[in-house]
Amino acid sequence: MIKLNKEALKDKIHACWIGKNIGGTIGTPYEGRRELLDVKGFSTPGGAPLPNDDLDLQLIWLLAMEEHGPYQLNAQILGEYWISYITPHWNEYGIGKCNMKAGLLPPVSGEYQNHWKHSNGAWIRSEIWACMAPASPDVAIRYALQDACVDHGMAEGTYAEFFTAALESAAFVITDIRKLIDIGLSKIPSDCRVARSVNIVLDAYDKGLDWVTARNLLVEDSTDLGWFQAPANIGFTVLGLLYGEGDFKKSVIYAVNCGDDTDCTGATVGAVLGIMKGMKGIPEDWRSHIGDGIVTISLDNSCWAVAKTCTELTERTFDMVPLVLKANKANVMLHDGDDVVSDEDINKMYSTDIAQKLYSTPGYSYSFDFIYAGARVEFDGEPVIEPSGSINVKVRFFNKMNDAKHLNIQLHLPEGWTASGWRRDVYLRHQEPASALWSATITANEHVEAVNRVIIEASVMGRPSVCLIPITILG
Repeated sequence: MIKLNKEALKDKIHACWIGKNIGGTIGTPYEGRRELLDVKGFSTPGGAPLPNDDLDLQLIWLLAMEEHGPYQLNAQILGEYWISYITPHWNEYGIGKCNMKAGLLPPVSGEYQNHWKHSNGAWIRSEIWACMAPASPDVAIRYALQDACVDHGMAEGTYAEFFTAALESAAFVITDIRKLIDIGLSKIPSDCRVARSVNIVLDAYDKGLDWVTARNLLVEDSTDLGWFQAPANIGFTVLGLLYGEGDFKKSVIYAVNCGDDTDCTGATVGAVLGIMKGMKGIPEDWRSHIGDGIVTISLDNSCWAVAKTCTELTERTFDMVPLVLKANKANVMLHDGDDVVSDEDINKMYSTDIAQKLYSTPGYSYSFDFIYAGARVEFDGEPVIEPSGSINVKVRFFNKMNDAKHLNIQLHLPEGWTASGWRRDVYLRHQEPASALWSATITANEHVEAVNRVIIEASVMGRPSVCLIPITILG
């Protein structure tokens, strides 16, 4: 069992948010610049940080966790908070919201017609999951998936948040940068583009190449993806951490001087080093330059319940830690004594089992829970149908209790539509494999709306709860 000192943990969480604000404030004026830069520090007046959506969204995620709790929080809840409180319509943010407003649930909302799904919007907001699940990378990536898939589906942008959330969570008990990077890599597909970019930096560093050469190798390798994409910018972040060799200022500056999404890379490097080193590791002159305040840019004015300072954000984040750890049966407890971490505890952080299950989630799928069972709806491809056309829909049901059960399935179709190849009874075993696959072919008539909804009604004799699963199909 890992034991974390309460006050030391709170100090590291505070340093995470301060480091995030520092790196974001240094990098924001150069965001989108694609050339090699020569930034040496702040270019803005002291007294307050610059606003940054990287932090804004995490204020909303914390609010969602406070209001719904760690047992219930999922992508659908985060999606509703997106629509209510997060204002930007740019890139993947706008596409994800547009798809949700059309009735597409996450991760379909982040997958459908989304040419920005490999971009940076998810991994830049991963610290909240790491801070609420310290020294628990597999817990952090569970929530990172629920977050990232809303606007990135199951693509490189989501893998990138797995990487940073795991690395940041482990950083609460590990100070070896290389080990942290390896833990991050263990949570993503080895053949994904994020992993490829990280390995380019590792290889360059091991060969003794200078940071500029490493940066240029990343740029060249990512030419096909274009700017503002997760693989290269994760690479720039890793470059800052490696070549900075633990020096806070050098690390942030290296990352920012790579160019591209400079507020994101600088902010993430600052946050990681804040977690690793605590407040004592943040240079006092840089800390005093930005102060303790939070300035937002991406939130609806009606959202008055978010944290206004890094101190408040720290307190509220810390309050959620015991709840998140307990809900996920994490191997971590908080106490008043010194930190206690064994080699065995560290080795477990490299496990790939949970990560592989999570990143294997189909992009064109979404999940529903109805207490005694769960369901995952899966499409073979885009959820689109033409007049008189057909689409295949699969639902994988999971038994969540220890009694076998027969699910009674009924279909509610748009007028004139038909369904074939489906069963009215689905048997769920009480032991592994406690799941069953149901499928149907839905056929439209000549009348197809822009948005069409099929409802699957699932019930069990002797149980009062009925699950209504919406199947949204675009015309």
